Amino acid sequence: MEVEVGTFGEINGRRIQSYTMMNNQNMKVTCIDYGCTITRIDVPDKEGNIENIVLGFDSIEEYVHSSPYFGAVIGRVSGRINPPNVNMDGVTYHLPENEGKNHLHGGPNGFYNVIWESSISQSVDEINITFSYVSPDREEGYPGNLKVSVVYTLTNNNELIITYHGISDKNTLLNLTNHTYFNLSGNLKENILQHELTIKSNKFLELDRSLLPTGNLMDVDHTPFDFRTGKQIIEGANSKHQQNKIVGNGYDHPFLLSENHQKEICLIDHASGRKMIVETDEPYVVLYTGNMLEGSFQIRDVPCQKYLGLCLETQHPPNAIHHKQLPSILLEKDKEYYSKTCFSLTLV
Repeated sequence: MEVEVGTFGEINGRRIQSYTMMNNQNMKVTCIDYGCTITRIDVPDKEGNIENIVLGFDSIEEYVHSSPYFGAVIGRVSGRINPPNVNMDGVTYHLPENEGKNHLHGGPNGFYNVIWESSISQSVDEINITFSYVSPDREEGYPGNLKVSVVYTLTNNNELIITYHGISDKNTLLNLTNHTYFNLSGNLKENILQHELTIKSNKFLELDRSLLPTGNLMDVDHTPFDFRTGKQIIEGANSKHQQNKIVGNGYDHPFLLSENHQKEICLIDHASGRKMIVETDEPYVVLYTGNMLEGSFQIRDVPCQKYLGLCLETQHPPNAIHHKQLPSILLEKDKEYYSKTCFSLTLV
């Protein structure tokens, strides 16, 4: 195994570092210290062709000006919050609005938009890139000086493991995830509509017309949201179900996982033969199928378009702070936040 360090570009005179981890199975993961962003994941298909399976750019300028959170770590709180304020310990904290009246993905200067400190460690069978950041009290409105770290680990078993750590000197909110868009066809040869997805989930959270969870858990039975035995993404894109239509014909929904670390999520592209298994500590996964991926920019040499990638964002549910029945995202003072998600790449 080996790791290459390079320069990805500059922001305001500060160099952006890139790290490419390579294992003995021809898998490579490239990430940068801007937003802990995963820019590439290269793995073989069933014919042995090594291709990139995530959406990303080759310049820092594109990430700063065009990226819809491609590959980035999202925080302090992932997803939408509305109303954009929180009452904690007798104080009301106001969070900046950056999507209409919503506070989205930690705000306009969330974790995806900062430069992290970074370090490398390595053993015989794995490489670790550790990104660290201190988010000051009241940054993006949140209370507490928060020390947070994100570790990307590549193993010789073709696993990309993401671990998150955090500790705050005040009670605060924390709900981290990674916003990588996957497309297992390789080098964006096809969209993700023919990808087959399996999720061990009996219920999903209903969304309102502002794409905020209502707090109501809906049964997946006899709906396009039943992924328990596998389903192609195109079924949701073509569905007349109101929940599919309000998000732009597809999915942007939190699914309550019925198991953890039991191969609870599986994504397959049968044409390439690639298969990805996701296992996590988190209670939910937000499935987003790129329904709003539209713009005038290109993703490397491919024009941006709907359904070009899908996200599997393992996390606590969005807007949980305003729904007492949902799992809490409160991080108590001096208590450690810890979360782990593993993406395993293999062939069908």
